[in-house]
Amino acid sequence: MPARFQLVAALNPCPCGCAGMPRAACRCTPGEIRGYLGRLSGPLLDRIDLHVAVPAPPFDEIAGPPGEASGAVRSRVVAARTRQAERSPSADRSSSSSNALLPPGSLRELVKPGAEGHRLLRHAVDRLGLSARGLDRILRVARTISDLADSEDVKAEHLAEALHFRRSLDDTVLTPL
Repeated sequence: MPARFQLVAALNPCPCGCAGMPRAACRCTPGEIRGYLGRLSGPLLDRIDLHVAVPAPPFDEIAGPPGEASGAVRSRVVAARTRQAERSPSADRSSSSSNALLPPGSLRELVKPGAEGHRLLRHAVDRLGLSARGLDRILRVARTISDLADSEDVKAEHLAEALHFRRSLDDTVLTPL
């Protein structure tokens, strides 16, 4: 049955929870970490748009000045959602008003990267082994990043940022950020 929902999930970097942490020693072997992460199937991960590693922040960052105000972030998000709704190919704009809901054909019409963007995507597909679904996810995220930046075009920098959010779990855990 069709369903629209937002999934937010968390995963420890390894069985002991300390891999990649600067202030704690991981007790797991690389084989144990790969086995742990291998319990997540590729097809499941392929359906998740953003893979983000969130390391523990250092004290200075925690105790420092607060980040950007929520109101400013909200304003950018509302403006981006408005642009997405105005761009929607649907007669009923509310039914397809976000980049996440665009049909693949419409997505490819809205995201036309230049030569530099094409080279970046080709390299990423070859290196990361992205499926067609994975490539569409990259394009959707890049379109959203460009909307948040108030950019009409999806630029190579937006594609690069979207690709950053698509790092494999092995890259995130087994190599430093």
